[in-house]
Amino acid sequence: MKTNRFIRIFMMALDTVVLFFLGLFRKFSKVYRYEATEQNNLEQQPHAVKGTSPEVLGIQPELELDGEAVSNYERPDKIDFPLTSPYTKMQGVVTFRGDNFRSGATYGTLTGAPKKLREGWAVTTGRLEKGYGKGYWTGSGWTGQPLIVRWDDQLKAVMNLYPHKKEKKGLVEAIYSTMDGNVYFIDIEDGEKTRDDLHVGLPFKGAGALDPRGIPLLYLGPGDSCGDEPARGFIYSLIDCKKLYEFGAQDPFSLRKFHGYDSSVLVSESTDTLIAPGENGIIYTMKLNTKFDIKTGELSIDPSQIVKLRYRTSRSSEQSYWLGMEDSGVIWKNYLYIADNGGTMMCIDLNTMKIIWAQDVVDDTNGSPVFSVEDGVPYLYIATSLHWTASRRLKLGDVPVFKINAITGEYVWKHTYLCNTVAGISGGVQATCINGKQNISDLVIFPVARTPQVRTGILAALDKKTGETVWEFNTGKYVWSSPVDLYDGNGNAYIITCNSVGDMMLLDGRSGKLIDRINLGANIEASPAVFGDTLVVGTRGQKIYGIKIES
Repeated sequence: MKTNRFIRIFMMALDTVVLFFLGLFRKFSKVYRYEATEQNNLEQQPHAVKGTSPEVLGIQPELELDGEAVSNYERPDKIDFPLTSPYTKMQGVVTFRGDNFRSGATYGTLTGAPKKLREGWAVTTGRLEKGYGKGYWTGSGWTGQPLIVRWDDQLKAVMNLYPHKKEKKGLVEAIYSTMDGNVYFIDIEDGEKTRDDLHVGLPFKGAGALDPRGIPLLYLGPGDSCGDEPARGFIYSLIDCKKLYEFGAQDPFSLRKFHGYDSSVLVSESTDTLIAPGENGIIYTMKLNTKFDIKTGELSIDPSQIVKLRYRTSRSSEQSYWLGMEDSGVIWKNYLYIADNGGTMMCIDLNTMKIIWAQDVVDDTNGSPVFSVEDGVPYLYIATSLHWTASRRLKLGDVPVFKINAITGEYVWKHTYLCNTVAGISGGVQATCINGKQNISDLVIFPVARTPQVRTGILAALDKKTGETVWEFNTGKYVWSSPVDLYDGNGNAYIITCNSVGDMMLLDGRSGKLIDRINLGANIEASPAVFGDTLVVGTRGQKIYGIKIES
């Protein structure tokens, strides 16, 4: 063990020296621009062009409907997520990055220009022994975003909240699934528990999701199996925290042995349909057949029309360029946009389950795509970690940040960063970007890990049109956590980003200048969510914090 540790330290020191000398002879970042093959607009339906046909990447899809193989599928009730309709009318953050466009993990507006971050409260979590090898899953990991919601009084009355919390006017509850196998329920005002913890016993890395219709359903997905307990998707009732349904355990339809469910699901309100990507290489959809009586609290689901899409690519295998999705998908209209562990990004028609176009995004993609409409054209922003493309000895490589045309799948621009990677602790981009709004509506902001040195990182604000750097902030140590954007009443933007040694930093969104910094004492891999002027985030140090954003 000591020998292996010495070798790792030596290799990191060598990488630091190599990166220093490389910086003398080449740029750490480059921008590439691409010509579009056609003009596009929002009225068009997504379609492949010559370079984005699924056949180019050797994609071979297969379908299963209610356990039987089928060659074609037509959904009886058509899924549609319109551009003009909000994903939810609930008050809060109900899925990873808020909605079906992955717009951001913030609800509400700041009361003034923020000047200080202050720790308001802390809740102790725990750890879970891994089911293989040695060690523990500790605290909150990547992506690790909490869900936050203000329940209405009628719904609170039928839930298993503690009596004094049930009676509290305006209660805002954080629901946090963590890697110790528990789900915690916390009053974000004072840090008190709102109900008993939900013990599942599997490590939760993803955010989970709430039902956007205001129905008290909690969707959970563990990131790994644990002992004899296989990873699988869960649906729980938040009336009494009882399990209603599970799916995907050791699914024989999967082409990949590993199973995980980090992806934060989405629900089609109009069709009562769940859309759930899996890291086993299957995209699940099912009609939930939800029944809920808010007066009595009676809640049930009876899933039917269970559709599974699996696929192969020309480079995917059990050894490299794995199948399966860890990121959380974007849905626009009836189209799901998602990338996988093998660097394949796909546009899928959810009403036929056909893969419309596919694009090579080069490497393992863990950060989620983000949807943006600019000048009447829909685009996607996405970036990758450094995994398959790292050089063999020094583990260096150029990590791409992409702007992609959502209609055709073509690159618009690519901005690359020279990064280092370490086994199990990837460099590159693990986080999901900020799609700037209001006074930063021209910016897209990405954290890039292990650049320009092995343990360091940057937060890069790029011009949406050109991909050029507008500002960069040195985050000190590297960042996996997804940053959050906040806005005051005048439309001024502020950014909060967290790094791997526990620093939480408040920045001016327009300039990238530091306003305040606090330290939470342990690695913040998890991504925060914000409700009003309260931020909630967990650490690998087995704590969940409520941070007050003070003006």
